[in-house]
Amino acid sequence: MKTFPMFLQMAGRHVVIVGGGEQAAQKARLMLKTEARLVLVAPELDPELSDLVCQGRAEQVTTLSIDVFRGAALVFVATGCVGLDYAVHALAKEAGALVNVVDRPALCDAVTPSLVDRDPVVVAISTEGTAPVLARLIKSQMETLLEPALGDLAAFAGRLRPAVARVIPRQERRFFWNWVFSGPPRQAMARGAARDASRLVKDALADGGPAPVQGAIALVGAGPGAADLLTLRALRLLQEADVIYYDRLVDPAVLELARRDAERVFVGKEVGACAWPQDRINAVIVAAAKQGRKVVRLKSGDPGIFGRLEEECAAARAAGMPVEIVPGITAASAAAASLGRGLTERGATDRVMLATATCKPGDPDPDWAGMLQQGTTLAVYMGVQKAATMVRHLSNAGIPMTLPVEIVSHASTARETGITCTLGQLTDALHAHGVASPAIIFIRWAKGSTALALPECAA
Repeated sequence: MKTFPMFLQMAGRHVVIVGGGEQAAQKARLMLKTEARLVLVAPELDPELSDLVCQGRAEQVTTLSIDVFRGAALVFVATGCVGLDYAVHALAKEAGALVNVVDRPALCDAVTPSLVDRDPVVVAISTEGTAPVLARLIKSQMETLLEPALGDLAAFAGRLRPAVARVIPRQERRFFWNWVFSGPPRQAMARGAARDASRLVKDALADGGPAPVQGAIALVGAGPGAADLLTLRALRLLQEADVIYYDRLVDPAVLELARRDAERVFVGKEVGACAWPQDRINAVIVAAAKQGRKVVRLKSGDPGIFGRLEEECAAARAAGMPVEIVPGITAASAAAASLGRGLTERGATDRVMLATATCKPGDPDPDWAGMLQQGTTLAVYMGVQKAATMVRHLSNAGIPMTLPVEIVSHASTARETGITCTLGQLTDALHAHGVASPAIIFIRWAKGSTALALPECAA
């Protein structure tokens, strides 16, 4: 390392910023997060900096001298003038200050890192000035890993440290804090339930320590495929899970985001296959939770849309296990985005119908004609194998066979393909292009549409 990362105590100290423009304002915004007193050195200040002076949050000095730098915790030079930057740098160094000259790494004793701020939890990221864009990209990734309320939990824990020292024996304190920061209190704080988190910790203190670890089940949507479409809450639960039961359509890149030591169990079901029937899945996730493990049941798309969520929820609740549902981006939304359109369009389609063509054995076929009316976008899941039956029912009901159809297979993944055709051409188009599941079939009947045929079937 050419630079050594450390945190400076700023309370009761002052920071000097030389310059009165936007670059100086950027450094002022950063320093306002600390308890340092700001000294702005410039004959004129932009409106943002002037407002800080008026509010008493900064002091303006109009004359440059060596004395202004003496005793400063840090000096930022942001004049925008090469010659002046060098002159101010020399003056500040003569006063013994640590100096950062904006956009001039060779003149920097101190390098400003990218910060992930969850005060009092702060993560600093630096590339020693070599690749600031990379630092910002890493910062973006870290922002997704640390939930917004983490700092509140850390501050709460800090206030409780004396009480914990009085109540919890020294040899048990590590376990206690691990429970606070990785167990139910952190989970409650992460979902915005600060009062519940506080109650859990205070009740545990009153009881002399936390109760034995209780398992929990989270039914998590993995989204349509692309790992970066995962929600922040889903990512957090994956990184906390002891065991993950995942479906056939979950992309391996999503599983790579989980804890390295988490157990991964494939419970995917193919149509017509029963190696993992639903009852067996229900049993294993409940059994794992009863062992005190954090269980994630990872489902492609949104678990609440054709994901048999109710059956797994019912099994968890019947066993007295806490269960959390985490929505995901459903395939219809991802497929529509891939097509560059919305699921609705003002004045054309004001209703969206999500339907599955694969029903419970013995159930009648869906009422396709009842779903598809003017002003509707019908999104059909798992419909490739039943396309001929669906088209026949719609034709018999008098639905125009010239309605436009768009099919997206493997939406949001590297295998994504799309074709367009008319409703009457649907069966032949699926066969001709070799479309395989998973695929979403969109049938769109706009208001006032004359349902003209598309020019041709196109990929």
